[in-house]
Amino acid sequence: MTFCIITHVAHGFQNGAYFAYSPYVREMNIWSKYVDKVILVAPLNLKDKTAIDIGYNHQNIEFRKVASYHFLSLKSTFQTLFKLPQIVFEIYKAMKQSDHIHLRCPGNMGLLGCLVQILFPGKPKTAKYAGNWDVKAKQPLSYRLQKWLLSNTFLTKKMQVLVYGEWENSTKNIKPFFTASYFEKDKIDVRPRTLEGKIYFVFVGTLSNGKQPLYAIELVEQLYKKGYDVQLTIFGEGIERKEIENYIVSHSLENIVFLKGNQSQETIKQAYLENHFVVLPSLSEGWPKVVAEGMFWGCLPIASKVSCVPNMLENGNRGLLLELKLEHDVTKIESILKDNKLYQEKVNNAIQWSRRYTLDVFETEIKQLLQS
Repeated sequence: MTFCIITHVAHGFQNGAYFAYSPYVREMNIWSKYVDKVILVAPLNLKDKTAIDIGYNHQNIEFRKVASYHFLSLKSTFQTLFKLPQIVFEIYKAMKQSDHIHLRCPGNMGLLGCLVQILFPGKPKTAKYAGNWDVKAKQPLSYRLQKWLLSNTFLTKKMQVLVYGEWENSTKNIKPFFTASYFEKDKIDVRPRTLEGKIYFVFVGTLSNGKQPLYAIELVEQLYKKGYDVQLTIFGEGIERKEIENYIVSHSLENIVFLKGNQSQETIKQAYLENHFVVLPSLSEGWPKVVAEGMFWGCLPIASKVSCVPNMLENGNRGLLLELKLEHDVTKIESILKDNKLYQEKVNNAIQWSRRYTLDVFETEIKQLLQS
């Protein structure tokens, strides 16, 4: 089987192998285990491999390089008009030469893939929609258009769309799904943590407005001002790094907030094992791996009510749901800091739930999708 991947994820080439953002590549390595050839249509503009990048395992990858594009300015819009014909042509060729079409959505490349796939009604297809599928969510027009195209059973045929969470009034194209980071063999016993002494919080994600790392800092700052012995470690990089550094200095938080940058999966895993809480006050998510991974290792999530997060946390039985109102959220965190028994119960619930979603189960589901 020739398997075609259409993705906006930026790639690089080093030492004879293609690489990209590790969570994405780990998943695609599972899909590609069951195909003979991969045709990969994506931008190729990464120069150096970083701690958060890994390479593909498949030995037969044909890379079709395309330009990245966006409509964020008048200049970029004009540039995009010249780029689009070539990008669409490459997508069309790749789909025509493939036995199975796989789209990574939402994204600019995913949008074009959603349009071009209409020309191939007889080919089996899958799409992974990694964003928030909630139809009530405020999202860019391109995201809403992708959701409409993927849901439309007249335009989009022989397609299984993998979405996070279960949503009412979904068409037959839509299949509730999940993602995973660990195998059955990774299920080691977790060291119990108690709410005695210093309380450790961790933030893992891009330092951007969408993930709201500054709000995570404010939560811990307010707890510190109330007399709690707390510490926040932040993993990740992004455009808000300088603003965060300035905030830490101007608010004299150097002894309780620490920036660690991008780190390997093993380092992040160790952080989950050592911290009490993982904080994700994000404005938009699909299936946040940070939440699921933290739960797997007994690091209780404190997360905003977006996408399927309330379902993941069972409306608070497996973690704390943020309202994104600082005083209210601090009070909610305080209530669990004062109740070690409740904390332990929530942690145990989180561990039991998250360990149902392993890479072993994920791989079985992927294999069935490719064979159906």
